[in-house]
Amino acid sequence: MVTLLLPCDGTRNALLAVQRAVGAHRQGHVRMVHLINVQPPFSANVARHISRELRDDFHRERSDEALAGARQLLESAGVPFRAHAEVGDKAGCIAEAARQLRCDRIVIGTARKSALVRTLENSLTSQLLECSTVPVEVIGGEPVGAFKRVGIPAGVGTGMAMLWVGDA
Repeated sequence: MVTLLLPCDGTRNALLAVQRAVGAHRQGHVRMVHLINVQPPFSANVARHISRELRDDFHRERSDEALAGARQLLESAGVPFRAHAEVGDKAGCIAEAARQLRCDRIVIGTARKSALVRTLENSLTSQLLECSTVPVEVIGGEPVGAFKRVGIPAGVGTGMAMLWVGDA
């Protein structure tokens, strides 16, 4: 039986990982689930004008909203879990939490994107695959829209062609 870490931002794709964990628990493969939501920190310019207490309240509220759907799914299925909220770099916080909580695997739901789009966007999934010492299982969700699927690669290709023509 394994312990899973599920990064969750409240999106439908993130909830796919939760549904996978519920199914694995029903089959007797999962002992414990840790949910994690990581909020970006305020910039230094903003942080100096807002009290620490107010910032903490804001981050806690945002995390609670993002984790609400996942909590509901796990509670209704009787899956034992703990919820964690962090502030900082998403990939770094998730990888460190997986290590500290001694998770066997990180399960992340994500939209289906091309490798080029993932690279250009510097996606969380790509970052996790690079920095995590814990295995990462990726659950493919819905495909992204036409712009990201076709527009971005076409734009990159056009830009590269213009550079090539300009050098010639």
